[in-house]
Amino acid sequence: MTAVFLLPPAALTAIALAMVVAILALVAWALQLMQAANDRQEFSLMLAGCMVCSAAVGLATVMVITITSPAGLDHGGLALLRAVSLESAEVGVPR
Repeated sequence: MTAVFLLPPAALTAIALAMVVAILALVAWALQLMQAANDRQEFSLMLAGCMVCSAAVGLATVMVITITSPAGLDHGGLALLRAVSLESAEVGVPR
């Protein structure tokens, strides 16, 4: 069991909301950079905006993967996940 699941639900909710606010702030910053790039006709600002936007996408991806991790599944779902992974591992084994 990881340390994240030892936190109370209120703390997990606060962390999730803080991550959403951080993602929205990164997207707003990226849009400002891209607007400045369009106004000044600077390609480097457009690249910076794209990099900030990709950082926001990466943070959102990590958040979704963390929230929907297999550790959060019930015992039946986890057993099904293990059975499927064992079947896929046995397909490549010659008999």
